[in-house]
Amino acid sequence: MKQKFLLPTALMVGLVAVWELYVRLGGVPLYILPAPSKVVASLFEESATLASHAVVTVGETLLGLGIAAVAGILLAILMDACPPFKTAIYPLLVVSQTIPVIVLAPIFIIYLGFGLAPKVLTVVLMCFFPIVVSFADGMEQVDKKQIDLVRSFGATRLQEYTFVKLPAAAPTLFSGLKVAATYSISGAVVGEWLASDRGLGYYMLRVKNGYMLDKVFACVLVVVLLSLLMNGLVKLAQHLCMPYERKKRS
Repeated sequence: MKQKFLLPTALMVGLVAVWELYVRLGGVPLYILPAPSKVVASLFEESATLASHAVVTVGETLLGLGIAAVAGILLAILMDACPPFKTAIYPLLVVSQTIPVIVLAPIFIIYLGFGLAPKVLTVVLMCFFPIVVSFADGMEQVDKKQIDLVRSFGATRLQEYTFVKLPAAAPTLFSGLKVAATYSISGAVVGEWLASDRGLGYYMLRVKNGYMLDKVFACVLVVVLLSLLMNGLVKLAQHLCMPYERKKRS
């Protein structure tokens, strides 16, 4: 267990040390590549500004992820309950993932304006697919014998989903949610790149245009930390909603 954490940590520390030495010994200017120490210094210097922009980005992220989760769960249940519908819509879901969100974002702005809606919709599109696919596949893989058992006791279709399919597919749902949560912050940032006057995406563009790469890297670091936090929140929700999974692992 210790080796599992020590090796990645040692590799990360080694890469940062090489980066620091390369910049310092090579005399690399700030506008080309900042030293890690400079990035950390900028992170503390700009902490108040980054925090204010992060609040906006996190708000957009939570709203978009919430909408994606609700819509994804409902669509997955509908796909499982109606196989012809799944056959019809599944290829469209796959095709939707071949179009880069950054290409669609300007179209959202044309129809939805420069407010909150296009940023939230960008997050929804980035988070929707893994939730739908993972949950639908989880329900499809439920043991048929369990379903036949509850049907033999006269269970309705609603009870079949409530007592068998939804609990059995919950682990795959949370797997999809963890993937979606990791991408969610990036989705909000992409939306802010195109039309925003606040948020981490807006801040990143502003400092990038001023060639302040230390601040750009500091913003990237905040995005990474927030993405990990979103993933951690989903894991926490999984532990709270599925205590029996903890007992299995122990």
